[in-house]
Amino acid sequence: MAVAAAREVRDGDVVFAGTGLPMLAITLAQHEQAPNAVCIYEAGSIDGRPLDIPTSVGDARCVHQASRASGLFEAFYGQLHAGYVDLGFLGGAEIDRYGNVNCTVIGDYNHPEKRFTGSGGNADICSFAKRTVFIMVQEKRRFKEQVDYVTSPGWRVKKWPTGAWVPKQEVYGSYFQGGVSTVITDMAVFRFDDTGEMYLDTVHPGFTVQDVIDHVGFKLNVSRVSGETLPPTKKQMELLYHVVDREGIFLP
Repeated sequence: MAVAAAREVRDGDVVFAGTGLPMLAITLAQHEQAPNAVCIYEAGSIDGRPLDIPTSVGDARCVHQASRASGLFEAFYGQLHAGYVDLGFLGGAEIDRYGNVNCTVIGDYNHPEKRFTGSGGNADICSFAKRTVFIMVQEKRRFKEQVDYVTSPGWRVKKWPTGAWVPKQEVYGSYFQGGVSTVITDMAVFRFDDTGEMYLDTVHPGFTVQDVIDHVGFKLNVSRVSGETLPPTKKQMELLYHVVDREGIFLP
């Protein structure tokens, strides 16, 4: 998953990354095809080059050799909302076929079965980064026909009061720069077509298209499957385990 995510980083990208797999992805990309990629952590460090991978976005390691060490306001408003971020890495509890993501509640909002921590910047990053990659666990209960709550809008959203599915431009106007481009799970890689609908791109080694279909709660477009996800190379594995995360913080 980390390697597949790293492949989404282009050289020169300004990348908004969170704790965990996103950290592995951006750091691996900087060691390979994107040495000039700039990483922004939401706590405020910009273009840091830590000697060891940080334990979180607020870890003091993030600011080692950073171009700027500021705070949340600078990260979100000075960079993200100003339109400088090319790629954002995010996670979520639920996603639907149009890329709407829920990380707020399961069940009714006022009487939820489970309440999560909420957006935490998820909606901002998904709306204002030019491209967003979601990294999630592949489960049928997570890939739903309709999410219980829209924390971050996808390519099509329900318009109030009719409830009709419409392109999000019609609802949000200019209040977004991009949207979800890729979803990476422990089984496959998904992308979105010109209509804003999710389709299966590649399947990870060891799984089949049917395996993926069985773990999705809506009718998945599998007509554009391009093959098997490229497995990590020996060099990438060595970089991840011996250079990027040599302390075993995320890869024990």
